[in-house]
Amino acid sequence: MKRPHHTAVRVLARAGYGARGLIYLIIGGLTVYASFYGGDAPDSKGAVATLLGNRFGDLVAIALLVGLAGYVTWRFVQSVFDTDDHGLDPKGLAIRGGLLASCVSYGLLAAWTFSRWQGGGGGGGGESSVADTIAGFIGHRVTAVVLAITFAIVAFAHIKKAWQRGYREHFDAEGRSKAFVDPISRVGLTARGAVFVVLAALLGWRAYAAGGTSGKPPGLQQALTTLRELPAGSLLLAAMGAGLMCFAAYSFIEARYRRINVEDA
Repeated sequence: MKRPHHTAVRVLARAGYGARGLIYLIIGGLTVYASFYGGDAPDSKGAVATLLGNRFGDLVAIALLVGLAGYVTWRFVQSVFDTDDHGLDPKGLAIRGGLLASCVSYGLLAAWTFSRWQGGGGGGGGESSVADTIAGFIGHRVTAVVLAITFAIVAFAHIKKAWQRGYREHFDAEGRSKAFVDPISRVGLTARGAVFVVLAALLGWRAYAAGGTSGKPPGLQQALTTLRELPAGSLLLAAMGAGLMCFAAYSFIEARYRRINVEDA
């Protein structure tokens, strides 16, 4: 039976996927630009700052905040109430833990977006303070190792989902829609998985060579910068930017076709 709050969650979830897509579209586009014309590749905060800097910044900010709030809500429902029936075995708990981590991450981004919109500048230290808090209990080296393993698992999950077409079971796309869903989804998920591979490598190197020393943990921007420093780095960066734009398109596809099965919560 359809209930009003089910409809509200569905609308918020689709808005959330759309907001994520918009952010990654800007990240991918600016990354391609940086590969040809120089400058720093952006991260999610840089993408949000770019969106807020146009003449319609207030309207964009409100739309982004609604979308990010919707995404956080949906990720929380997915994780805690297990809408996709991942279960309580180790694999299921790992997937649900990843969904909850995504909820927290985008919640921090929403808070930063609100602060930036209100003129506070955002501080930019959310991820670092979380990592530092964890490190205060178990040490910076152990924290770096744990994060490296986590990112490696997430990378593997993205790439496996791409090449085994695991996303299909959550989509209601039929007929001609599948013709563009598959190539976009596979490229986009693989590109995002590649970013997590680089992040895992950076954190693993920090734990091994630098003893997991304190400081802001590497993020998307540093991962993209690392690609640029490799042989043929500009081409790699351009390819990654194009891939992240495909991930943006994948997010828009989710906004349209993803099965928001909140009734299974």
